[in-house]
Amino acid sequence: MTIASTTQLICFVALSATLVLGALGVVLLPNIVYSAFLLAGVFLSVAGLYLLLNASFVAAAQVLVYVGAVNVLILFAIMLVNKKEDLADIPGLALRRVLSGAVCGGLFLLLVRVAITTPWALPGPASIGDGATIRIGEHLFSDYLLPFELASVLLLMAMIGAIVLARRDVYSSDVITGEPADQGLIEKARTPLLTGKPSP
Repeated sequence: MTIASTTQLICFVALSATLVLGALGVVLLPNIVYSAFLLAGVFLSVAGLYLLLNASFVAAAQVLVYVGAVNVLILFAIMLVNKKEDLADIPGLALRRVLSGAVCGGLFLLLVRVAITTPWALPGPASIGDGATIRIGEHLFSDYLLPFELASVLLLMAMIGAIVLARRDVYSSDVITGEPADQGLIEKARTPLLTGKPSP
């Protein structure tokens, strides 16, 4: 093996391990803020794998869209909502964990079987370099125009939903249930630091 292939193998193993451990942390950690930060690490690991495949444009889009937009939107939604609710006991939690674990294990075995039994064409096709960006643009605005627009509408709906959830606490009553809302997030009147007079 050459130095280049050895370095590529080491980078692949490191990025794959980071991706798998980060994904496990996203679903297993009880703190949702830590899960959101680990999700950013997972997205960055995927971008690194794209770089190993000579897909620099897709890696840059992964960082800009998923890390710079989607993950930041998730973090803002988590920090703005800031709901404090007592978690009730979930009936049949052990059975649900067993069923979800069985489903995830079955999907993992299916992916492993596909990876092993598929006759992969090695080595892959030659990289087209800067022409990849032109080719992606042609497909994005012709064949995949409708999914692209639907994804933008979905992100817009998610942002509006985060704003609605964040503003729900400032109402006197919940807009859905009609119950009195928690007013703890409303800013109370404070004395200005410079004048020493009470604020109106």
